[in-house]
Amino acid sequence: MIARRFPVLAVLITTLVALAGCGGVSSMFGGDGGLKAPSTGILAPAPVVASTPQLLTPESPNYRLGPGENIQIFVWRAPELSTVVPIRPDGRFSMPLVEDLPAAGKTPTELARDIEDRLKAYVQDPIVTVIAQVNGAGDPRQQVKVLGQAVNPSSLSYRSGLTALDVVIAVGGLTEFADGNRAVLVREESGQKVSYRLRLDDLVRKGDIAADRPLMPGDTIIIPESWL
Repeated sequence: MIARRFPVLAVLITTLVALAGCGGVSSMFGGDGGLKAPSTGILAPAPVVASTPQLLTPESPNYRLGPGENIQIFVWRAPELSTVVPIRPDGRFSMPLVEDLPAAGKTPTELARDIEDRLKAYVQDPIVTVIAQVNGAGDPRQQVKVLGQAVNPSSLSYRSGLTALDVVIAVGGLTEFADGNRAVLVREESGQKVSYRLRLDDLVRKGDIAADRPLMPGDTIIIPESWL
């Protein structure tokens, strides 16, 4: 009965009994009764730990800025240049003494160095710090929402380069009842809601990368339940 329900335990007991006959059991225990690693010279495999996909946050060293985000620019000893500005839809921004500087796709540190290069013509040895002001609980225009048959439907902070695949992974994937190929991406364009069909089943379950789609701040993905 034990061997049928607990095969691993049965094998362990059999091994210990066999070792007891040749004095091997005592060699496996230390003086305090604790188990010692067998001296086979082979390391036991490390336990497998499941990893949870993580979206980059504004505090992450590799976080990259995207259109629609506000950035706080601090110029040391130059408060008249320090400001908070938005990144325009074209991925650029302007500040005092700096116009139309590309920001989208860069980390805050990379952007700070670019601003310093521009300011060197006006400020001696400028020191700049850039902080991305993305608040997942704040402006809904800076979020991507996932509704319906996702494992963990939620709102996620947008980051530059975010795609439908990134978001599906972040919410834990599709449920067994999801009809991913009838999923809909809802986006506001020119003040109107526009819907696009998504093929999430092909993307996630068949690995069809062509079904992936880049996302924008404010997008909503709706995953319906299968009819069958």
